[in-house]
Amino acid sequence: MTLIEREEPSDGVLLLRLNRPDSRNALNQQMREELADAFMSAAGEDGIRAIVLTGTSEAFSAGADIKSIVEKGPAEMMALRSHRYWEAIARCPKPIIAAVNGYALAGGCELAMHADIIVAGENSTFGLTEVGVGVMPGAGGTQRLTRAVGKFKAMLICLTGQTFSGRHAFEIGLVSKLVPDGDVVQTALDLARRIAGLPALAVMQIKEVVLAGENASLETALLLERKAFHLLFDTADQKEGMRAFTEKREPKFQGR
Repeated sequence: MTLIEREEPSDGVLLLRLNRPDSRNALNQQMREELADAFMSAAGEDGIRAIVLTGTSEAFSAGADIKSIVEKGPAEMMALRSHRYWEAIARCPKPIIAAVNGYALAGGCELAMHADIIVAGENSTFGLTEVGVGVMPGAGGTQRLTRAVGKFKAMLICLTGQTFSGRHAFEIGLVSKLVPDGDVVQTALDLARRIAGLPALAVMQIKEVVLAGENASLETALLLERKAFHLLFDTADQKEGMRAFTEKREPKFQGR
């Protein structure tokens, strides 16, 4: 059984859907491998310009498949090398939009935080709940959450393991857009279509510079920004975009 469903609902847009509903899309080894394969494949496809990742109406993902790891020792956990699968998502150069309904807990919350934009339903539930089962976030949760919401809110969330609503996630800056539950996937697809219709090289440079500059000094980050800005003046889409602007017409971007 395939645990990641793949659709291309419109030009340039890839929809990936977690498909393990009986376990609230708990992340087992097969699902991690299929997710990594899907993102590595999409990274190399010129026709894909934006990716939407979603689950079901009940759960984006409730976290790791605890039953499969409860008796493992540290050497066995290291041997799984699960970080490889997360890195395939983190390194994907295409913009990623997480469309979250229901539960996004523990590893599921960490998976959502690998996206560049998070669209959440009003009745969604977030949380880094790992401390409640004797461990801690292990797929970037402590670091990505801190960068998203700041040290003090991140400490509260990680140390208590308490869940919180999609509205609270939006208010603290973890969620980009909060919409009615039934509009989550469509909103994410609409955003993806808009991004897919924009100059692909400029979009990729924006993502690269934002992520690379996040952990750099301001001086270094501004240097990266200037270099990327100048580089884009060698693209066909820059010429088309600016000429269309001056000629008061709609541009026709080609991704070059």
